[in-house]
Amino acid sequence: MAKSHLQAQLGPYQPTVDAALDEMARDRTVERIWAGDHTVWKPEPAEIANRLGWLHSAETMSDNLPQIEALVNAVRADGYTHALLLGMGGSSLAPEVFRKTFGVKQGYLDLAVLDSTDPGAVLAYAESLDPARTLYVVSTKSGGTVETFSFFKFFYNRAADAVGRDKAGQHFIAITDPGSKLAETAERYFFRDTFLNDPNIGGRYSALSYFGLVPAALVGVDVLRLLDRAFTAASRSGPGLPINENPAAWLGAVLGELAKAGRDKVTFVTSPAIASFGDWVEQLIAESTGKEGRGILPVVGESLATPEAYADDRLFVHLELEGDESDKAALKDLGEAGHPIVRLRLQDLYDLGGQFFLWELATAVAGYRLGINPFDQPNVELAKVLAREMVAAYQREGNLPELRPTLRSGEITAYAESGGEIREIGETPGEALRAFLTPSPVTSHPSLDTEPALSLPKGHSSPRSYVALQAYVRPTPETDAALHALRTEIQTRWRSATTVGYGPRFLHSTGQLHKGDAGNGLFIQFTADDPHDAPIPDEAGAPDSSMTFGVLKAAQALGDRQALLDAGRHVIRFYLGSDALGGLRKLGEALWSLFKRNARRNPVSWI
Repeated sequence: MAKSHLQAQLGPYQPTVDAALDEMARDRTVERIWAGDHTVWKPEPAEIANRLGWLHSAETMSDNLPQIEALVNAVRADGYTHALLLGMGGSSLAPEVFRKTFGVKQGYLDLAVLDSTDPGAVLAYAESLDPARTLYVVSTKSGGTVETFSFFKFFYNRAADAVGRDKAGQHFIAITDPGSKLAETAERYFFRDTFLNDPNIGGRYSALSYFGLVPAALVGVDVLRLLDRAFTAASRSGPGLPINENPAAWLGAVLGELAKAGRDKVTFVTSPAIASFGDWVEQLIAESTGKEGRGILPVVGESLATPEAYADDRLFVHLELEGDESDKAALKDLGEAGHPIVRLRLQDLYDLGGQFFLWELATAVAGYRLGINPFDQPNVELAKVLAREMVAAYQREGNLPELRPTLRSGEITAYAESGGEIREIGETPGEALRAFLTPSPVTSHPSLDTEPALSLPKGHSSPRSYVALQAYVRPTPETDAALHALRTEIQTRWRSATTVGYGPRFLHSTGQLHKGDAGNGLFIQFTADDPHDAPIPDEAGAPDSSMTFGVLKAAQALGDRQALLDAGRHVIRFYLGSDALGGLRKLGEALWSLFKRNARRNPVSWI
């Protein structure tokens, strides 16, 4: 990326960033990273020395394009019209970016991504896709991800029913590491093709490997052109260049040093055409930096507000596509108010290839500045272990553990942090939510009708909290809108950073940060009934099933809640009954109505 395409307005933080860059120059940090020196981050090589293959993806993947092209040409010739990617986290987010950003080139496969165990989401694809014309892309680095294998078994049975078991395997390809369980499964079930990725690339750093490029090619992206932009970005951030001319080193120093100074909520403002890139970079930053009591919170999808609506914990990053002027005026106001801003300009959509590499290296550098290993994920397993325990209990006893409710109102039930009482929780869900978000006495902002900027209760190390909305419900555009309206009300009233994640998808992206940072989060979990459930076959090709997707999702929600509580986090759970969308809207309306009497602005629309 050309120097002119990266600009910043850092104000009083500029000297700190300059000092960090000087230190990195003296320590030859960039040269050591490119040489694979694990001591940049930690004295021991575990989960570092074998996680740096992404540095060379732009170069090495060019040699692997013939296998990708052969697959794409074959499935097009065989009449396939759709592809469904079955994966989670690093296996699903980059493919989703390619589909949403580039669309589908004429004559190529229309790609969808399934990364939700919500039975409604699973059944929606089962009902809308013709197995005879669909290619199923089973994608997991570890080769044993429970969600991915559940998807595979379900859709293999549907394909076998539609085309016969002798032909079903031709509708599947695998993307995984050598020697994984999935590689063995692909051979056993006669998959059409298997792409064995470089095992030295971690999942969230895999956008420019087979995990991202095979799905990109299926929708018609010019993969060689994409890799060329990535190679250019890598060359401009390589060893031997002056440190102040290295975009990735500079960006990493900004992220790390501003986080240490309290600006640890990196808020992305993106041009609409590249908005989905935010979901990919959210996982990269959250899972890489949220550990050892430290972390950088990526904030994606918030609506821009006036400067007074933000506390002093934000760093704004503007990813601007050439010709887009939509957010410049608002960002100008934020800069003039003293908020630091980084601006990156993309000349066209293919510059995303460079952005993938830029943010990977910058995040690695930020981890170095924070003193953590950006390549491991020590807390991710916590929720998985607890979810497995919930599933085991279900298989033994026929039901999942039940929580003790704190209050009920109509179809909405609230559960306090330990199933007991929250002091002065109130008598309605809206009052319970407000009480959860207001750990200190309510005082009005002198110029806005807001609560004070959120601070966690005494004893927590962070002066500013964030609010994470965790929705274990079916992802739909209507649910997206209701969650966005609710987060906007919270952000506006409490001047707090907000995030939204669908479960269990977010467990593979921001879940590490939630348990591994300094305890900054306030977590609001939403669950609801599933109108229809779907069985998970015990084995692909066989009809027997001992568990459903609805049970798996419920176990994951319970497991994550317990993992958060075990980590000392603050959690409230709302069960929304049979109408998840209606419940979310009611909570939003109830929260707003608590402030209605003193409102001085137009109410948020909840429709």
